Amino acid sequence: MSVMKSRRSVARRSTSAKGARTMGARVRFGPAGWMYKDWEGIVYPRPKPRHFDQLRYIAELFDTVEINSSFYGPPLERTAGSWVQRVKECKNFRFTAKLWKRFTHERDKAWTTGEVDQVRAGFDVMMDAGRLGAVLLQFPWSFRRTEENREWLGDVVRTFRQYPLVVEVRHASWLAPEFLAALKEDGIGFVNIDQPLYHDSIGPSAHATSNVGYVRVHGRNYKDWFRDKAPVEQRYNYLYKADELQPWAERTREIAEDPGTREVYVITNNHYKGKAVANALMLKSMVTGAKVTAPNGVFEAYEDVMTGYVATPGRSAVSTAHSDLLLTAGP
Repeated sequence: MSVMKSRRSVARRSTSAKGARTMGARVRFGPAGWMYKDWEGIVYPRPKPRHFDQLRYIAELFDTVEINSSFYGPPLERTAGSWVQRVKECKNFRFTAKLWKRFTHERDKAWTTGEVDQVRAGFDVMMDAGRLGAVLLQFPWSFRRTEENREWLGDVVRTFRQYPLVVEVRHASWLAPEFLAALKEDGIGFVNIDQPLYHDSIGPSAHATSNVGYVRVHGRNYKDWFRDKAPVEQRYNYLYKADELQPWAERTREIAEDPGTREVYVITNNHYKGKAVANALMLKSMVTGAKVTAPNGVFEAYEDVMTGYVATPGRSAVSTAHSDLLLTAGP
């Protein structure tokens, strides 16, 4: 993979007075997507209050969300502008966005400059506003480390190198030292994933290859992961228990402690019925050591796994407009 080198901002690992290592990078937690009908009555109230904004609500609860609609088609400039406007009061909030599948899954013919321009139109709005934390290049398990696929990946990276890129590959053939070294040399992040493990699937890892670290947990629904006729909702229908998430909290800390890492994005993709929200909040509590704010409906639905990570009702960490919908965190 031949890619132009990029300069990287380095977040140094710091040391406490007692000599214990602390994370030198900012860690952001959030779900993949926010517009799901099956979140109503769990993540979002039913009926919704007047002027209720799903994106604003998520931006008050988390400091990142992964845009997955951009995988199916690039966002229009006005759509991206609307997203930026709706989170304007959440100063620390950042989007990550999946690259259009035309560049990752539809590889039977070369893309056009017009298609590239479509992607850039929306992404540039978020980038110029300082709201685009990462662009995710997600490739399927069938995308193996062949010469042809290495060339394709290199072309994609060169085409979109103006954005902070992270690469998700799912086949174990990519776990070659030279591939990880090439990512590090070119400042491209490696996406560490949790997925159902089949033959030659990439397993859990804590690789840090750029100033942007990335963790993405998909769930472990072995029954439906590769089943062709499985509805997408069922493929991501999985709720992690605490003991399954704890190793990912440790890996997140490890990535954040790497001297080349500036920020880490931890994304939960097991979105069915708000499970991603529950597990993202649990991971945040595990990594930070603080109890978190949770929507009442999420806690009620998943109390068995969330107990101990969500604070009892009290002081609200979000706007008063939404405070009655939440169990709140805080000291």
